[in-house]
Amino acid sequence: MRFVTSLLFVIWMYGWMGLLGILFLPALLLPRAAVLFGIRTFTRMVRIGLKLICGIDTEIRGLEHMPTGPVIYAGKHQCMYDVFIPFLVMKDPAIIMKRELLWYPVLGWYALKAAMIPIDRAGTTKTLKAMVAEAKKRAEAYRQIVIFPEGTRRAPGAPADYHAAGIAALAKAIEAPVVPVATNAGLCWPGRGLMRRPGRVVYEILPPLPAGLPRKDLMARLEAALEPATEALVKEGLAVQGRDLPTG
Repeated sequence: MRFVTSLLFVIWMYGWMGLLGILFLPALLLPRAAVLFGIRTFTRMVRIGLKLICGIDTEIRGLEHMPTGPVIYAGKHQCMYDVFIPFLVMKDPAIIMKRELLWYPVLGWYALKAAMIPIDRAGTTKTLKAMVAEAKKRAEAYRQIVIFPEGTRRAPGAPADYHAAGIAALAKAIEAPVVPVATNAGLCWPGRGLMRRPGRVVYEILPPLPAGLPRKDLMARLEAALEPATEALVKEGLAVQGRDLPTG
C-alpha cells in the first residue's frame, strides 16, 4: 500500500509541476513576484498531497524567529522538500542550487526567472567568489539567501558534515543574521527513492545567530544549534511513526 500511495504522490507532485508550469508561463514575462507566487502555489500543493495521499503532516515552528529583510537561511538538508519550504516562510528567497538543475524543463525556467543562485558544486575558489558576489547582490535587493551548509542531502541520524567555506564567506560578505533551520523531513521523505512514510514532518526555525561572527565561532554556534534540535525532531518523528532508526 505504501508503494501505491508513494507513487500516487509522485504523480501528484510532478503533475502539478507540469500544470502550474504551463499556467504560469506568462509569469516569465512579468516581474519576479509572479513567478514566486507560482512557486509558492506549487509548494502548497506538495504539502497538501503529502497530507491527503501519504498521511504526512507538515508543521513549521519558530516563525517568530525569522527576521524581516536580508538573512542567511542555513538549513539541514535531508530531502527535496527542504528546498520548497523557504517559499512558505520568507518573502523573497534566493536559493543556492546545483547548476545542472537549470537544464530541467519547467524547474530551470522558473529558477532562472526567480533569480536563484546556481553553482557548480565541484567548483573552485573562483566558483565560491562568484556565488558570494551573486548572493550579495540578492541581499542588497532585500532578498533572503538560502544555503544548506552540509552541501548535500544527509539521512536523519547521519553524522554532521558541515562545509564552512560557503556559509562563512556568505556571512562575511552579507553581514546578515544566520537563521538555523532544523528538520526531521527525511523520516517521511527519504533523500533518494520513491517511498514516502506516514508521519509528521517538522521544520523548526531557531533563534538567529548575529551577523559578523568570526568563522570559527559561526560554525561552532551553527552546529551547536542545529544538531541537538535536529536530533530532538528526529526522536519526535520516530515516536510518531512508532519505529527506531536502523542501526549498523
